[in-house]
Amino acid sequence: MNKPSELHPSWLAVIGDQFDQPYMQNLRDFLKAEKAAGKTMFPPGHLIFNAFNHTPFNKTRVVIIGQDPYHGPDQAMGLSFSVPQGVKVPPSLVNIFKEIHQDLGLSMSGSGDLTPWADQGVLLLNATLTVEQANAGSHQKKGWEEFTDAAIAALNAQCEGLVFVLWGSYAQKKGAFIDRNKHLVLQSPHPSPLSAHRGFFGNRQFSTINEYLMKRGEQPINWQL
Repeated sequence: MNKPSELHPSWLAVIGDQFDQPYMQNLRDFLKAEKAAGKTMFPPGHLIFNAFNHTPFNKTRVVIIGQDPYHGPDQAMGLSFSVPQGVKVPPSLVNIFKEIHQDLGLSMSGSGDLTPWADQGVLLLNATLTVEQANAGSHQKKGWEEFTDAAIAALNAQCEGLVFVLWGSYAQKKGAFIDRNKHLVLQSPHPSPLSAHRGFFGNRQFSTINEYLMKRGEQPINWQL
């Protein structure tokens, strides 16, 4: 796969070599074949690397790991859990906003666009960066997981004092190798309506993140949207 011009230079410097790996060639061939077959894929091409472009490598402070992009029209925007302005807020994000309200007393505006978080150093990283319309999980195990593992490994190795947020068993497995002596790792059940009541609600992780950042002399994240 050619190094995409839309991947931020700070990320190209640390994971650009991944584009020369055989798995990336296989992934590119898969995506081209899907497109040639007339399949609709999300997010749009220019947003596939959106998380990396809004949150440069050297500006990353918090990493929230998701699984797949949303597979409905106009939802996926290349940031985990986020939907564009004006799109109905999905159930997991509704629960995230409920926990923020419970934890920090903030009332959200109704927008599900998390770009303001990304611009403050919150890397909203899905494990898989594309999906076929109406076919959840359709692009898993095609190569994206290796690419996003490389991104997480680079952050783990080259940075100190990051916060990794692992909601649900999938994210917890993906982040299992993170060095807990160098970074803060926060885990809880997933915010999905199926599991939020098992310990996502009441986890107070948003205030925990800000307390940790402030102890390190950094600005807290403004979670208000």
